[in-house]
Amino acid sequence: MALTKQKRELTISASPHAHGTVTTRGVMRHVLIGLTPALIGSVYFFGFRALAVCLVSMAACFLFEKLWCVLLHKDDKTYDLSALVTGLLLAYTCPPTVPYWQLVIADAFAILLVKMLFGGIGKNVFNPALAGRAFLFSWPVSMSTWVKVGWENRAGLFSAADIVTSATPLASMHRYEMPAEGLWDMFIGNIGGCIGETSAVLILIGFAYLLITKVITPRIPLCYIGTVALLTFLFPMGNDRLLWMASQVLSGGLMLGATFMATDYVTSPVTKAGQVLYGVLCGVLTVVIRYFGGYNEGVSYAILIMNACVMLLDRVGRPKKFGTPGKKVAGK
Repeated sequence: MALTKQKRELTISASPHAHGTVTTRGVMRHVLIGLTPALIGSVYFFGFRALAVCLVSMAACFLFEKLWCVLLHKDDKTYDLSALVTGLLLAYTCPPTVPYWQLVIADAFAILLVKMLFGGIGKNVFNPALAGRAFLFSWPVSMSTWVKVGWENRAGLFSAADIVTSATPLASMHRYEMPAEGLWDMFIGNIGGCIGETSAVLILIGFAYLLITKVITPRIPLCYIGTVALLTFLFPMGNDRLLWMASQVLSGGLMLGATFMATDYVTSPVTKAGQVLYGVLCGVLTVVIRYFGGYNEGVSYAILIMNACVMLLDRVGRPKKFGTPGKKVAGK
């Protein structure tokens, strides 16, 4: 009986570890609420196809995790809502016209290979949603077809054959040209792009909610976005500095990635100094990929690369162990 009690006391849950009344389920619920404004905006700008893509992705991620637990007789943790967050974030990084079957395969990759194969939540090295997005570029055409904003141009729930396509602001800036869209359109989301990335103001509402509920701290997002802003201001590539900087910050997946993905508890540093360095390096990599890479956007790959470096970054600013002997003073 004593042994059983001792084993029970040594059992701990997967990270992030709860303090007080905070639970993983509660944190994930707050994240889902923070993502809701962008979801509402995506339906307004892209139609109900965007909502359908999000629901399909969330359902697929939930079912894949449930299936893994049942078949391998693992503890079922689907109640923690993390699979739903992964599914929604993965859908947010896709065009509204992405084929459902391709999305479901990416969901399987994200949940089964990136998350559950490593032991489930708290043990994965890479952000599952971003890894799933990277996997989706196995179909580059699907991931680079952008819908022109407006209900008259919206894709059908089951067919996107008659959609009106358009370029994104990042496509223009990749050629070192100012985008045709104005800053206001980029701020509210009246531009082509991925489902949950276009509206900066709706993402900022979610960001404010996460700060108020203390789910995240502003350290990583501000360092990330601030680094991109500084570098693009210093190197405007022949354009007006302020307009170029603002366009870079408001376009693409920077706001979404910095707020909801770079701050992932599992794949980001825990020390304050490590978080600052993490955010800065994410910003540097994003600008380098946007400026010199073959792909317009660099947010996903920048965060994934830095995920692999988190173990090293956690050494930065690590507090001294309690009880560690200090240096001996000469003569004593």
